[in-house]
Amino acid sequence: MYARFSEVQKALSSGVSVLEIVESYLKRIEDHQHLNAFLEVFEDSARKQAEEIDLKLAAGKAGKLAGMVIAIKDNICYRQHHVSAASHILENFESLYTATALQRLIDEDAVIIGRTNCDEFAMGSSNENSAFGPVKNPLDETCVPGGSSGGSAAAVAAQLCTVALGSDTGGSIRQPASFTGTYGFKPSYGRISRYGLIAYASSFDQIGPFANSLEDAALVSEIMAGKDPMDSTSSSKDKGENWGVSADQGKRKIAVIRETLETDGLDEEIKTSLLEHIQLLKDLGHEVEEVSFPYLEYLVPTYYVLTTAEASSNLSRFDGVHYGHRSQNAQGVEETYKASRSEGFGMEVKRRIMTGTFVLSHGYYDAYFNKGQQVRRLLKNKTDEILDQYDFVLTPTTPGTAFAINSVKDPIQMYLQDIFTVHANLTGHPAISLPFGKDAKGMPFGIQVMGRNFAEKELFDFAKSFCDQKTHEPI
Repeated sequence: MYARFSEVQKALSSGVSVLEIVESYLKRIEDHQHLNAFLEVFEDSARKQAEEIDLKLAAGKAGKLAGMVIAIKDNICYRQHHVSAASHILENFESLYTATALQRLIDEDAVIIGRTNCDEFAMGSSNENSAFGPVKNPLDETCVPGGSSGGSAAAVAAQLCTVALGSDTGGSIRQPASFTGTYGFKPSYGRISRYGLIAYASSFDQIGPFANSLEDAALVSEIMAGKDPMDSTSSSKDKGENWGVSADQGKRKIAVIRETLETDGLDEEIKTSLLEHIQLLKDLGHEVEEVSFPYLEYLVPTYYVLTTAEASSNLSRFDGVHYGHRSQNAQGVEETYKASRSEGFGMEVKRRIMTGTFVLSHGYYDAYFNKGQQVRRLLKNKTDEILDQYDFVLTPTTPGTAFAINSVKDPIQMYLQDIFTVHANLTGHPAISLPFGKDAKGMPFGIQVMGRNFAEKELFDFAKSFCDQKTHEPI
C-alpha cells in the first residue's frame, strides 16, 4: 500500500497508473469499512480524476500532486458532492462550490477520494459525537481516534489515502494525530483560506493536513497556503517556498512550558518521553529552557467561552428554512425553527449553542465573552513574549493516549483532552504534532512544536531536523 507520496511517485515512475493507485485505495477502504472513517467514498469522480491525470502525465503536463489521493473532512465543501458536517441537519446537502484550500490541491492534480467522519460540526475530542456513529482507531479498534477530525486521522493511519484534510479549532488535527501516530499540522490563523470550511468558531478554525510523513504535510500545506480574495481573514504575508524540504541545521532556542510538565493527569510515560527528547535536543546543541506560562489553567475555559459564543452565532443559519433538515411535524415559522434545530442537532452541539447563547446574553456578555476576549489578548501577548526570546515552544500534544470508546462520560473531562492544543488556536500560532513514541500498550502519542506566527517553513525545517536525527526514529 502507499502510505506516503514518495511511494506513490515511485509507483508512477515504474509504470503504475494513477487509476490503478486509486483502485488500490478504494479496495482498502472497502476492506476497512468497519472503522467508519468514511461517510462517503467518491468512487466515480475519483476514477474520472485519475483518468484525466494519467493523460496529463503522459503529456508531461501533470501538477505537483499528481497521484496523491486525498480524503477530506466532512466540513470542507467540494462542488457537486455532499457535505454534512456529520450532522443530520445537513444530511444529503450538496455543496454548490469548492473550498479554496481544496481547489488549490485539485489544481495540482490531487485525487479526492471521499469525505471522512468527524464530530458533528467539529465539536468534540473523540469522534463519538458524529450523527453517523463513532470512528474506530485503526491501531486499537476499541479506542477512539481522537477528534474532531478522527475520520481523517484514521484514514491516514490505516493507509486509506495518502493525505487527509482536517480542521483545527482547538486541537482537532493535532490531538487525533497524536492518538493515531500521524503528523498533524495547524497553520497560523489566516495562512490557509477558510472559504468553503463550514464554520464552528470563525476566529479559531483552520484547515490543515494529516500525513504519514512530514514532507507530505509540508507540501500540501504550502500549496493550500496564500491569500484568498474570498476570505477576508486570509493573510497576504509571503508564504515562502519549499516548506520542510531541507532540515534546519542551525542551533535553536527552545522553550518548554513548565506548567505542562506539572499538569495533573499528564501520563507519566508521555512525560518521561518528553524529558528524554528535551535531553536529545540539548545533546544536539540546542538551547532548551523551561519557562513559566502561568495561564495554563485559563486556556480551556477561555477557549470554550469564546468558541461556544461564535458557534451560537455561526450555527444560527441552520434553521430548517434556508436549507438542510426541516421538521415534518412543525407548523408555523417559530415552531419550524425550534423543531428543526432540536431534531437536527446532536446533544453536544446543542450544549455548545446553549452555552454560547448564555455567554452572549444581556447581563452576562461583559462577565464572560468580553472577559474571555481580554484573557485571549493576555495569552497572545505572553506567548509572543516567549517567542521573542525563543524560536519554538515544546509541549506534549495530549495528556494521554487514545482512550476507550464510551469511557469518558463527563463533558468537562472530555474538554480537558485539549488542554495543550487550544493554546495555539487562542493565539493564532502555527503548531504541529509529531509522532514520537508509544505507551506500554503500544498506543502512540505526539510531541507538539509551536512556532512564531507565519513562520511555517521554519517550523517544518526544525521538525524535519529533529525527526531526521539518527538517534531518534519516529513511529
